Amino acid sequence: MRALRGLLLALCLGLVPALPLVLTPLAVAAQDVQEPDYKAWEQVAKRAEEALASDRASTDALEKVRSDIVDWRAKFTQAQNANAAQIETVKGQISSLGPAPSEDKPDAPEIADRRKALNDQLAKLQAPGITAVEARSRADGLIRQIDARVRARQASELLRLSPTPVNPSNWPAGWAVLTQGTKTLWTETVDAWKNPARRTELKNNLPVIVLLLAIAGVLLLRGPIFIERLSLRLQSGASLKGRDIAAAILSLGQVIVPVGGMILLVAAIKATGMTGLRSGALISALPTAAFSFFTARWIGGWLFRVDGIGAPLSARPAEARFHVNMIALMLALEAFRRAFITEVRPPLSMAAQAVWAAPLVLILAIFLFRLGQLLRPRHEAGARIAAAEFRDRIVGTIGMAVMAVSILAPLLAVIGYVAAANALIWPTVSSLGLVGMIVLLQRFATDIYLVATQSGEEGREALLPVLFGFLLTILAVPLFALIWGARVTDLSEAWTRFSEGVAIGDTRLSPAVLVTFLIIFAIGYTITRLAQGALKSAILPRTKLDKGVQNALISGIGYVGIILAALIAITGAGIDLSVFGYVVGALSVGIGFGLQNIVQNFVSGIILLIERPISEGDMIEVNGQFGTVKGISVRSTWIETFDRTDVIVPNADLVSGVVTNLTRGNLTGRLIIPVGVAYGTDTRRVETLLKEIAEAQPLVMVDPAPNVFFVGFGADSLNFEIRTILSDVNFKMVVQSEILHQIAERFAAEGIEIPFAQRDLWIRNPEALVPGGRGKAPEPKPEAPAKPVEAAETDPSRIRNDPDADALADGDEL
Repeated sequence: MRALRGLLLALCLGLVPALPLVLTPLAVAAQDVQEPDYKAWEQVAKRAEEALASDRASTDALEKVRSDIVDWRAKFTQAQNANAAQIETVKGQISSLGPAPSEDKPDAPEIADRRKALNDQLAKLQAPGITAVEARSRADGLIRQIDARVRARQASELLRLSPTPVNPSNWPAGWAVLTQGTKTLWTETVDAWKNPARRTELKNNLPVIVLLLAIAGVLLLRGPIFIERLSLRLQSGASLKGRDIAAAILSLGQVIVPVGGMILLVAAIKATGMTGLRSGALISALPTAAFSFFTARWIGGWLFRVDGIGAPLSARPAEARFHVNMIALMLALEAFRRAFITEVRPPLSMAAQAVWAAPLVLILAIFLFRLGQLLRPRHEAGARIAAAEFRDRIVGTIGMAVMAVSILAPLLAVIGYVAAANALIWPTVSSLGLVGMIVLLQRFATDIYLVATQSGEEGREALLPVLFGFLLTILAVPLFALIWGARVTDLSEAWTRFSEGVAIGDTRLSPAVLVTFLIIFAIGYTITRLAQGALKSAILPRTKLDKGVQNALISGIGYVGIILAALIAITGAGIDLSVFGYVVGALSVGIGFGLQNIVQNFVSGIILLIERPISEGDMIEVNGQFGTVKGISVRSTWIETFDRTDVIVPNADLVSGVVTNLTRGNLTGRLIIPVGVAYGTDTRRVETLLKEIAEAQPLVMVDPAPNVFFVGFGADSLNFEIRTILSDVNFKMVVQSEILHQIAERFAAEGIEIPFAQRDLWIRNPEALVPGGRGKAPEPKPEAPAKPVEAAETDPSRIRNDPDADALADGDEL
């Protein structure tokens, strides 16, 4: 590990000086920008302005013009950086001439001439970039105008009021479309059969057609059932690890196999040569319809599995799968409807379009409404985890939205806003499918995570699976936008705006700048950590520096390295710190008020690391907390008490408060043990015994030798003290316990009594307590109730009968 760290450190240190050599050619190449052809651009711009002014160009024509303008804008963006290096050089030369002259302090003639020449050169160098900026601004304006015109047309199309499809007078128009379309299909087939060349083509391709039809029939009729059974059989293998992953991958065949069979069927039909324009459009729609049907069916089958893992999305999964299958069938029929009416010439009337579109919307709304009801969670009694509650809330919200759409879309279709109804209900179905795909992908990734980490079902609530689901949701946002009518050009324009970033003063913060900053900072941070690791494991242990100095050096290098990495990253990314002056000022105010304690602790931590009044392993007492220092950071110090609890002490308390360090410099410490013996004991003998016991302890130092002092006459005992110096104060309690054990043993052997407190009680009329006594206890006086008698002993032999005790009040004590 040490060798690997050293190798990585040497590699990074070797690559850093080479970075300029690698980046310099790229920077030079970036300066070689070809100047755009502004005459050609002027023609394109005028043509676009004329098309917008006349408002006669079709939407497709406007999109084509927009695409050309986007290409020109990209050229202008590159041209804005023309002569950038030379411009910076000339600006540096001008600044080296000193501040701009004024009436009070004019330049010398030589300097004035030189300044004028440099300003002229700077203006000439900046001219191509300024021209490119102006042209790009014009291109941006044209693109925005075209986008606004296209969106206005889309909105007008959506809000177009068609004849209501529930009016019987409009039904003949729809019936005419059906009859005319059927006649067209029959006519195309008959004409193709009458054509000898077509019949010859059919005869030549007959073996291939039969083979394709046979394979397509097997794939369409038996393929989905076989894949589904095989997937269920794989899931039933309880001993197979990761069976859900394998089953999910295998189940994709439920979509791939029938769609492949449909593609072969279309190829077989087209190989006959009997198709025409209208029939060819219908046949070409078969793969799309099959893909929509089987994909929706597959998503519903996995989302509403009876044996699904985790909480089900619906309390009635079988019914939910049925409605999903019916919605899938509606999707397939919609694909056929669009193909059937697309090639109609002349285009269908508005009444015919309404009659053909409204029935599917009405039928689809019924299944959608019921599916929305099934998605609404049933609240059950009992405790639920927060993740489950959030999931149920999201699913319930989706169910409510689906129900609202399934009510609103039919109403719009009945009124006559058929285009708006189609634009509302079909994107809702597609959005549900996309949400289902996100859920399934998240489940699939979670299964892989569980297998890789050998986790149980509790791993489904881990951080990584949740983050992956969040990432999938973010990535699906553009797809949702496309589903709901956004154009690809809208997304590309949004990405262009995002890539340009935000201008702050003369600095533009863009994703490229942020990525550059993060990469450079990550390299600097890695080098810092490698250097710290090399110092900690390979260099500092071979020095004579103590542990505290080593930790201080490692921490200092870490902070300096991170600060340098941040500064280098800011400079390398081209961020001008001067534009953040107001931010720094605001932070200064915040530090002065809200962050002063944090800053105080930070400065105190640096003082502790430099002065080292305490070190790791020291036994200290601070703020009433007594323990061993386990770690010192910049903000706080970690102390472990003797009962194995951790105490975090702010560094400011260690610097400004009173700290008792018991082991600073050495581990020696004094131990004082008080001892009491009964009156009448030979004090010299007691002193000798206690000194022998103290000197016999291995941790008691010989120099200075232990002492025993006769310190006074107590109320109940003769008081002595043992005073010793221990070589390791960490074993203070161990030594004290051993000394006390030996005192008890030696005193018992020598017959020395260790006194304990006693109390004599004088009781009035004690004969009342003895059975058969002569007198009776007097009745207590109501105004002076007797106090409770506190007895140390209940032995009657210790009770004294004092004839003079009548002078004492009842219950009085001596």
